[in-house]
Amino acid sequence: MEIREYTDFKVDEIRDLYDAVGWTSYTDDMDALIKGYENSLKILAAFEDEKLLGVIRAVGDGYTIIFIQDILVLPDYQRNGIGKALLDSMMDLYPNVRQIELTTDIAPETIGFYSSQGFEEFSELGCCGFMRLL
Repeated sequence: MEIREYTDFKVDEIRDLYDAVGWTSYTDDMDALIKGYENSLKILAAFEDEKLLGVIRAVGDGYTIIFIQDILVLPDYQRNGIGKALLDSMMDLYPNVRQIELTTDIAPETIGFYSSQGFEEFSELGCCGFMRLL
């Protein structure tokens, strides 16, 4: 497996990845997803040969805050260290950023994964988060 910057957006492979993990609300509006990718701070991808296995996408300023917007791995390749490798690679690019955030679903395996990577729930830090969905 190789992790490298994802700069050559391929609509079909991104659509297939998002659909495979059930994130169809993104693929229902591919134009918006494409614009999201174009305006991201950094996108890294995991490849096996030239097969896309997963991506991580960060938004933010790269100096004071980064928000991990997406981290996805094809279902057949999950639980093989790819998500951790993607997250570690992104974190290595921004070692001095004080605030790295993400939002995820409330599932024991997801909470367990991010907790094992050093993330804490907002409430554990004396904070709360807000979101507005359209």
